[in-house]
Amino acid sequence: MNNNHFYTSERSVQILISLLKQHGIKKVVASPGTTNITLVASLQQDDWFNMYSSVDERSAAYIACGMAAESGEPVVLTCTGATASRNYLPGLTEAYYRKLPVLVVTFAPDRNEIGHLLPQMLDRQIVPKDVATLSEYVVACRNRMDEWDCEVRINRTILALRRHGGGPAHLNMTRCYSPDFSVRELPLARKIDRVMPYDLWPNLPQGRIAVVVGAHRTFSLELTESIDRFCSLTGAVVFCDHTSGYRGRFRVGHALVGMQSYYSSPLFATDLLIHLGEISGDYPQQEKLGKGARIVWRVNEDGELRDPFHKLVKVFEMRERDFFDHYALMTKTKESNAYLNECREEYRKVLELIPDLPLSNLWIARQISQSLPQRSFLHLGILNSLRAWNVFEVDNSIESISNTGGFGIDGILSTLMGASLNTPDRLHFCALGDLAFFYDMNAMGNRHVGRNVRILLVNNGKGTEFRNYTHPGAAFGEGADRFIAAAGHYGNQSSELVRHYANDLGYEYLSARDKEEFDSCKERFLTPEMTDRPMLLEVFTNSDEESEALRLVNTAYADTLLKARQFIKEVVKETVGIRAFQKIKKVLK
Repeated sequence: MNNNHFYTSERSVQILISLLKQHGIKKVVASPGTTNITLVASLQQDDWFNMYSSVDERSAAYIACGMAAESGEPVVLTCTGATASRNYLPGLTEAYYRKLPVLVVTFAPDRNEIGHLLPQMLDRQIVPKDVATLSEYVVACRNRMDEWDCEVRINRTILALRRHGGGPAHLNMTRCYSPDFSVRELPLARKIDRVMPYDLWPNLPQGRIAVVVGAHRTFSLELTESIDRFCSLTGAVVFCDHTSGYRGRFRVGHALVGMQSYYSSPLFATDLLIHLGEISGDYPQQEKLGKGARIVWRVNEDGELRDPFHKLVKVFEMRERDFFDHYALMTKTKESNAYLNECREEYRKVLELIPDLPLSNLWIARQISQSLPQRSFLHLGILNSLRAWNVFEVDNSIESISNTGGFGIDGILSTLMGASLNTPDRLHFCALGDLAFFYDMNAMGNRHVGRNVRILLVNNGKGTEFRNYTHPGAAFGEGADRFIAAAGHYGNQSSELVRHYANDLGYEYLSARDKEEFDSCKERFLTPEMTDRPMLLEVFTNSDEESEALRLVNTAYADTLLKARQFIKEVVKETVGIRAFQKIKKVLK
């Protein structure tokens, strides 16, 4: 037995070995070769693994089948490049149809070398459907992002060995041929577990717990009550935006706090962050929660490894209600609303500090968010409108939606129309910019459009998102208007174009070019009664004031020390240049 365990310096292989050990995979059938030498040489020096040799890869695959079938344990198969891996196919076909947990690990050069007549360079990016339940390509680790990607892909592949009845899975690793085997202690990689309803469930971590919800269907009453019961017993809160669908007692809309440039809220720090839902358009809040979380659990019936926060350790493949009912039942903590009260007080404090804003999407949202008729629907365009309205809360009876799935500006009006036809007895409001409006304006002429439709068109004559001071396009100033922000199209803020279009289609048309005009027509636009026609309110703004409004909101609350650091960074950057600034950046942190 060799007591000197020396591992390869290749980080991707280290991660693989660490995760094999953490997932309890010991058995390895190795065939001779060069491309997989960093893995095999590392494994054979670690007595934890039970290794077996087979020269013939076709035989090796069947050996792995027999071993997996008899032991009930996963078995690793690894070989060199060229046609060696092709010889696995008969055995892997057997493993597929018998649902045997065989993990195939092959090695190949970078994908950019495929197709250039290089020796032993076979294309394994696509494998036959019935030889592996999952095939993942793993890049060589050159930075932390590569490591994160490597961890997720290897965990996902290992978990596939047992998922939905199990079967073979394939890892195609990028080989580097590192001659360095001097690593004496194997670094621990992040293990991700999948928890099924019939598994042994982990205990809730001690400390602060929060739930974060991305885009989500409107929560049922039963699920809402389940989450509320869980939060009341654990002291947790539910961080949401206007696409989250949760309107329970523990809802916290903290987008405004997350947006603050000169303040980093300690309330985003959690010992456990429970992730529900799909893609979120609330970038700042999601980023702050991700940075503040110690670990993340995801709950979703699809059971997939979705890791936007880079801290995922558990995936619960089950109904959300089952998850929260279970942990509410297992929790004996006394009820506490301390965390909830802190969050709400912090939001109120920052909200009160927002100064008067220029006419903009943000100003409009501030004026009418609290006045939308109860039980109405709110549809929000990507991205400026969604961000602006996420700053301000609306009545709990209002359901809010945005097309964050594909995350494009196309289709918001059509989505509005479809939803309005499904619930003709409820008002449907839509806030969107001019590019999104003109992209999908044909939906307004659909002959099924009902009188429950209210469209708020914020017409700034361009994609103002690209002119905001926070966007890279802002560096080009007015030069961004030519192609980046696509200014000057669709009548160039014509006062007649939309008016005629709306009127000719039978809409009631309202417009405003300043705050006074907006105030004079907002009451009509927000009337809770169903009018005899659909309605469109066009508000003309400009990109300079839109950007200034965003800056005022982002800097409403300032932590003095954080603001001073940011100021120093900006001054130093302007004085010494970007390269010199990068060298002293660590000192400024």
